[in-house]
Amino acid sequence: MCKTYASTKDHYEPELYEIRLKGHLGSQWTDWFDGLTITLEDNGDTLLTGPVIDQAALHGLLKKVRDLGMPLVSVSPLEHGPSTTLEPGQADQSDVK
Repeated sequence: MCKTYASTKDHYEPELYEIRLKGHLGSQWTDWFDGLTITLEDNGDTLLTGPVIDQAALHGLLKKVRDLGMPLVSVSPLEHGPSTTLEPGQADQSDVK
């Protein structure tokens, strides 16, 4: 009798990505980018951050960005770890004295 073991490739976590756009994205687009955190930066950029299950899903997100007509600045994979994005009303502890 031969035993078969599942490959670790079959059990992976979605990759985290940060997609940077030039310009601020309105809050009405939150549902369209379901599952991604939308962060409006002081420099006028928008960051879309969150898990992307595979390359096909990433290409789907990039199509949505293209359809918005906003300039794409960058697409970067992120390391898994604690988030540095603050939730509304949350104080940045580095500014606390």
